[in-house]
Amino acid sequence: MAVKIRERPLGSGIWWLFIDHQGKRKSKKIGKDKRLAREVAKKIEAKLTLGEFQLEKLKPECPTFKEYAEIWLGLPHDWKESTWNNYKDNLRLHAYPVFRNCRLNEISRKDLKAFFDKLLIKGLHPSTVVLIRCPISGVLSHAMDSELIESNPLKDLQLRYKKKALDVEPLAEKEVDLLLKQIKKYLDGFYYPPVLCALRTGMRIGEIQALQWGDVDFNGRFIEVRQSWRKKRLTDTKSKKRRRVDMTAHLAETLKNLRVVQKKRALKQGRTVSEWVFADKNGKILNREMFKRALNRCLDQAGLRSIRVHDLRHSYATIRLLRGHNIGDVSYQLGHSSISITYDTYGHWMPGRFKSEVDELDNPQQSATYPQPNSHNLGISKSFQ
Repeated sequence: MAVKIRERPLGSGIWWLFIDHQGKRKSKKIGKDKRLAREVAKKIEAKLTLGEFQLEKLKPECPTFKEYAEIWLGLPHDWKESTWNNYKDNLRLHAYPVFRNCRLNEISRKDLKAFFDKLLIKGLHPSTVVLIRCPISGVLSHAMDSELIESNPLKDLQLRYKKKALDVEPLAEKEVDLLLKQIKKYLDGFYYPPVLCALRTGMRIGEIQALQWGDVDFNGRFIEVRQSWRKKRLTDTKSKKRRRVDMTAHLAETLKNLRVVQKKRALKQGRTVSEWVFADKNGKILNREMFKRALNRCLDQAGLRSIRVHDLRHSYATIRLLRGHNIGDVSYQLGHSSISITYDTYGHWMPGRFKSEVDELDNPQQSATYPQPNSHNLGISKSFQ
C-alpha cells in the first residue's frame, strides 16, 4: 500500500496523488497546493489502513490534451525558437481543434490514426504531417513519463503514404550566367552580391541575411556561417552548427568591393558602417521580400522561368555535383546534417557519373587494383568559379 504525492510535470507546480493499493493504481490531480496534497494523502492512507476507503470511488482525473500541451510547451527545452514556434502553431492549428478537451487517457491509437489520415486526405504534404506529429508525440511521451498515461499511443504508429519527390528546380549553369548578367544591371547591381553569394556558396537566405563582416575571412577565403535570420530575429543555423564555406575568388573580390561601397555610403550619410554584409542602403539588414522581388524581376527580364529563392541554393549544389565535385564537401558546404540528405535530395541529378567505374568491372586486371586514399578522393574540392 502506498500513497505518494508527486509534481507532474516536474517544475509545473501541479501536485498529484498516486495511490497503489492491492494491485490497483489510481491517480488524482490536487492542484498547486503542496500542503493540501500532503494532508489528503495522509487521510487517504489512514482510511485505506482501516479499510474505510474504497479505491474505486476515487475517479482518476487526467488533464486534457490542451492543458497538458500548454504545460509541456512551457517547460525548458533544447529547441531553437523557430522549432518552439512551429510546435506551438501546429498544436494550435491542427491538434487542439480535435483533441482540445480530450483527457490524455482517453486518446486512443485509433483516434490518432484517423486524425493523421484526415490530414493526408485534405491534401497536406506528408512532411507537414510529420511535423504536426512531433509535438503531439512529445506531449504524450511526457505524460507517459509523468505516469499520467500508461503508454504513448503514437509510439510506432506507422503513417504509410507514398513519398512525393523533393521539389528541386535548380537553374542550369548557362541559366545562372544569364541571371547574374541581368541582376548586375538591375538597380546598378545592388542585388548582385547577395545573389552571387547564394549561387557560389549554397547558403540559405536566412544565413545570407545574418552574415556579418566579422564572419568573412578574406585571407583564408572563407565565410563562417554561424547564425540565421528568421522572423525578424537572429537564430542558430538550421543544424545548430557552425560551418566554414569556401568563397570563389570572384565572390571574395565582389565582397571586398561591396565593403568599399558601404564605407563610402555610410560616410556620405554620416553614420557608422553597417555590420551586415548585405545591408540595405540605410545600413539595415537585407529585406527578404525586396530580395525576392528583385530576383523575380531579373529572372523575367532574362527570359528565365520563375524559381524560389531557395532554388539558388539547389542550383549551387546541382552544378557542383554535375561537375563531379566531392559530394562530401558539397554536403558540408550546404550544412546538411548528414551526407544521406544530400544523396536523397540531389542523387538523381548525377546521371551516368559512375559509368567509367562500372566499365572497369569488364577488365579483371583493373578491377583487382584498388586506389589508395589520397587528398583528391578524400579532401575538399574547389568550388566552381
